[in-house]
Amino acid sequence: MARWLAGRIAQALLTAVIAVVLMFFLMRAAPGDPLARLSEDRQLSPEAVAVLRARYDLDVPAGRQFASFVGGLVRGDLGTSISHDRPVTSLLRERLPASLYLGGTVLILTFGLGSWLGALQAIRRGALDRILGAASLTLYAVPSFWLALLLAWLVGVEWRLLPVGGMYDPFLPDDAGAAARLADLARHLVLPAVTLAAVNIAATMRYQRTAMAEALAQPFVGAARARGVGERRVNWRHGWRNALFPVVTLFGLWLPLLVTGSVFVEKIFAWPGLGALAADAVATRDYPLLMGASLLVTLLVVAGTLLADIAYAALDPRVRRP
Repeated sequence: MARWLAGRIAQALLTAVIAVVLMFFLMRAAPGDPLARLSEDRQLSPEAVAVLRARYDLDVPAGRQFASFVGGLVRGDLGTSISHDRPVTSLLRERLPASLYLGGTVLILTFGLGSWLGALQAIRRGALDRILGAASLTLYAVPSFWLALLLAWLVGVEWRLLPVGGMYDPFLPDDAGAAARLADLARHLVLPAVTLAAVNIAATMRYQRTAMAEALAQPFVGAARARGVGERRVNWRHGWRNALFPVVTLFGLWLPLLVTGSVFVEKIFAWPGLGALAADAVATRDYPLLMGASLLVTLLVVAGTLLADIAYAALDPRVRRP
């Protein structure tokens, strides 16, 4: 097991290194000037632009820029944002809690509720399966930004049940207690979390239903029934455990939701997360900020894939065989 795990970790580290190198040079190979919008907004002189180029290492070859980036990365320094004129690590640290609240809620809803509903579809064939199948197919086909706009208009504007923007109420008293602040955060979290979870739950349901149906059709399930094992134990102990593999793969791929969420959903609901910050970095060609956000997402993708491999090995020992 230790040898197998060491090999997987080495593969994950190599993948992360290759991804970082490709991202760094591809960003700089794309057309555009990171200082173009900044110089237009502030009407900077050519001399001031030259100073800014030297400050952000834009006046040196890409190879030297990469060496400087790696040196800073080793020290935990991701550079200074061009558009915000602040350290990238500070910006990421500032936006990370909001992304974790939203992404964590979405992941819990997606894999908790989605896995259970998908397994229920496979167990209870008939009207319930058809209703849930139609609902999941409809939600899976709905664009997240359209659903966000619909919920914001219907729930927030027409019915006035929930706030449609921000993370906290700006008029909340300073002496409000922890319970009041938590309730306020939950009210602001509902609409963006439901929007993102609805589409992802639909995908999880469809994967889980197919895998569960295949697992329940296996000979070992029939053998368990023939031995007199209870139907509930057969479904959830023998069937569901062997139907988790596709969902485990999805979890590894969707782990970046913890920090990125959805750019469109965060923009619509003015949620101050990393997804909206990364979108602004793309629009302004803010290399340091975009690289910092991309690095964080890359590490989560690699970590999610590694965790999925470990979960596979825990569920099926045959995976650990060389």
